[in-house]
Amino acid sequence: MKVVVIGGGWSGCAAAITAKKAGAEVALFEKTDMVLGLGNVGGIMRNNGRYTASEELKFLGAGDLINITDNFSRHRNIDFPGHKHAWLYDVNIVEREVQDYLKNLGITIKLLSRVVDVEKESKCIKGVYLSDGSFYNGDVFIETTGSTGPMGNCLRYGNGCSMCVLRCPAFGPRVSLSSRAGIDDLQGEREDDVFGAFSGSCKLAKESLSPEVAKELDEKGVVVLKVPAEDVNLDKLKLKVCQQYALKEFAENVVLLDTGHAKLMTSYYPLEKLRKINGLEHAKYVDPYAGGKGNSIRYLSVAPRTDDMRVKGLDNLFVGGEKAGLFVGHTEAICTGSLAGHNAVRHGLGIPLLTLPKTIAIGDLIAFANYQLSTKEGRRNRYTFAGAEYFKRMKDIGLYTTDLEEIKGRVERVNLMGIMDQKLL
Repeated sequence: MKVVVIGGGWSGCAAAITAKKAGAEVALFEKTDMVLGLGNVGGIMRNNGRYTASEELKFLGAGDLINITDNFSRHRNIDFPGHKHAWLYDVNIVEREVQDYLKNLGITIKLLSRVVDVEKESKCIKGVYLSDGSFYNGDVFIETTGSTGPMGNCLRYGNGCSMCVLRCPAFGPRVSLSSRAGIDDLQGEREDDVFGAFSGSCKLAKESLSPEVAKELDEKGVVVLKVPAEDVNLDKLKLKVCQQYALKEFAENVVLLDTGHAKLMTSYYPLEKLRKINGLEHAKYVDPYAGGKGNSIRYLSVAPRTDDMRVKGLDNLFVGGEKAGLFVGHTEAICTGSLAGHNAVRHGLGIPLLTLPKTIAIGDLIAFANYQLSTKEGRRNRYTFAGAEYFKRMKDIGLYTTDLEEIKGRVERVNLMGIMDQKLL
C-alpha cells in the first residue's frame, strides 16, 4: 500500500510516521528544503492542555515526535502570562533530528518537491503532479499543506509578504489539493468578511538583545519587558491567530521565550518602537524578516472533513494540521496528522476508520473544532489545547489534567492503548 503525504510540517511528519508504523509504504513530499514548516520557528510544547494531549498521544502509540521535542527542550516547566508548565524545544536543532527519524523508519522524504495538481477518477485520487511535471501515484493521500500562502494571500489579507520561514518566493506557492480535486475549501475569519489571521510570533536574534536580557533568557527561558505606555495597543490583539495570547499582558509587555532564538510573542512589532524597550535597543528580526511590519497570513484553506480526518466528497484523501481545521499549534498538528496517517492505512485495507472518542482531549478537540467550523462565529475562533475557547472547555468538562495515571486510564477505558503503534498489514 502506497500512502502519499503532501506537506512536511509537524502534521505531515506525524501522518507519515503512523502510516509507516501501520505497515504502508510512505512518501512525504515537501516543497521547501526542510521538514517541520512553522515548527522551525515555533518551539512551545506542553503548555496548558497541550500537556494532557501530549501524554494522550504517547499512550495512543503516537508519541514519537513528542519524545523528540522533549529530548531537545532548552527549558522545561516554565510559566509565562496565561500559560503553565511549558517546554521550549530548540528550533535550531530539532528539524534535522525529525528528518533523520523519519528516514530511519524507512519513510521516503522528497524535498524541493512541490505538488501542484491531482489526477482524479470519480471520487478517488489516483496520483499527484509535481511542479516539474512528474507524476506520482498512490493508494491513499494525506494533505497537510497548511493554510499559509501563497504570497497573494499575505498581500491581500495582511501587510504583504513578510519573508517568513515558508519562503514562497523561493520555493513556490502552496497549492490546495482538496480544491484541485473539486472540494470547496473553507476560510477562517478575523472579523466580518475579513479573512485569515496573522501568525502569532516572531524571532529575534538573541545576539541583538542586551547582555542582561540575553543572560536572563538563557537562564530562565522567559523574559517579560514593559512596553512604554504610549506604545500600548490593545486593538492589535484582535489580529493574532493565537487567541491564547490575546491577553492584556501581551499588549502591555513584550514576552520573550528562549527557543534557540528569542521568540517574541506578538504577530509583529514596529522595529523603531521595539528598540525603545529597555534591553532591546539593538533588536533584529530573524523571522519573519519583515516582522516590524507584518507576519504570514493563515487559515485561508481548510478542507471540510469528518472526525476520522477524511475529506468530505473524496474517498481517499485525508487531512491534518491547519488544513483540517482552525487549529493552532504543533501539538494540535501532530494529533490530527497522527490520526490521518493511521486512518489512511485503515482505509486502504477496507477496515473501519478510527474516530477518537470525546472522552479523551484529542477526540474532543477534533470533533469540537469540526462542529464550530460550520458556524460563522466558529470560523472567527481558533482551537488549541493551550488557551482561548477550547482550553476553557477542557477545564469545564474535566479533560485538562497533568496526572499521568488519569490520562492513561482514559485511554485504557476506551481500549486504545498503543493503537497507532500497531502494524496493520
